[in-house]
Amino acid sequence: MEKITKRILSGVQPSGDLHLGNYLGAIKNFVSLQKEFECFFCVVDLHAITVWQDPKMLKQKTREVIAAFIASGIDPETNTLFVQSQVPQHAQLTWIFNCVARMGWLNRMTQFKDKAGKNSENVSVGLFSYPILMAADILIYLATHVPVGEDQKQHLELTRNIAQKFNTDFKTDIFPIPEPLILGAATRVMSLRDGLKKMSKSDPSNYSRIMLSDTEDEIVKKIKKAKTDPLPLPVNLEEAKKRPEAINLLTIYATLYDEDLEKVVADYAGKEFSQFKRDLGDLASSKLSPISLEMNRLMKDEKYLDSIISDGKRRASSVAEPVLAEIYEIIGFYRD
Repeated sequence: MEKITKRILSGVQPSGDLHLGNYLGAIKNFVSLQKEFECFFCVVDLHAITVWQDPKMLKQKTREVIAAFIASGIDPETNTLFVQSQVPQHAQLTWIFNCVARMGWLNRMTQFKDKAGKNSENVSVGLFSYPILMAADILIYLATHVPVGEDQKQHLELTRNIAQKFNTDFKTDIFPIPEPLILGAATRVMSLRDGLKKMSKSDPSNYSRIMLSDTEDEIVKKIKKAKTDPLPLPVNLEEAKKRPEAINLLTIYATLYDEDLEKVVADYAGKEFSQFKRDLGDLASSKLSPISLEMNRLMKDEKYLDSIISDGKRRASSVAEPVLAEIYEIIGFYRD
């Protein structure tokens, strides 16, 4: 099989309304990566059902992610935008990897412990084993690079371990060992109400997050009400890192503006939060409101979105199918 040199696989869950963390931590980076890599961007609906999803809403949220990809600047003509569950090779390769991965590897996954908490006996098996599915997502396309946040680095390391073990066990080199791409300052966007908690749609406060569907006025208002400490803005990056709310807002500004974080800290050193929040609110609304407007327009055109999803299924399957066929041959599965 032809060796790939620069191919990316990444995805976004359709498990709820998209927020600033989804955009800065993933989608914004996808836009820049498409210029350099062959890109496969998927709606990871199989991952979403590790917790219960409303069936009536899941299809709508799936279209919403595709709309967000396109509204943010991802070109559906040059990139493959698809829905994970429509390409069965993901699930088929997952079972094979279940038989390659070791229980000890999964038991070390800290994110499962964080999500399950004290309720680990009651969560779904899928929540425990979904890093195996993530490995299959990546390797079924022989992806060479994966954009990841800090909280996903451990899962990518598991993917690398699985690829290496399969290659070693079957004396093959079919799987590349994918490299992580950690891009930009805002790989982990925190709550506007608590700088120690990740921005999340499940937070009870609407003021904890900026939604991609928010209006300009709503964005400005949420930034204005964002929690800060009583001191002026930090004078250097070292001080900023010790102040969770300050570093979070400064990081959001730097990422939206495509500016170096250290320079943003220097520009606002010692100034009052009131002025900085006005600037950040204006910046965020100018960057995000056009995306919101375009998403709303696209969501009214289901026929167009469905055509993109259908084409993405065809393109993704055309890559995944021969890869799985070669894997079956390597393993020794009976083939007609």
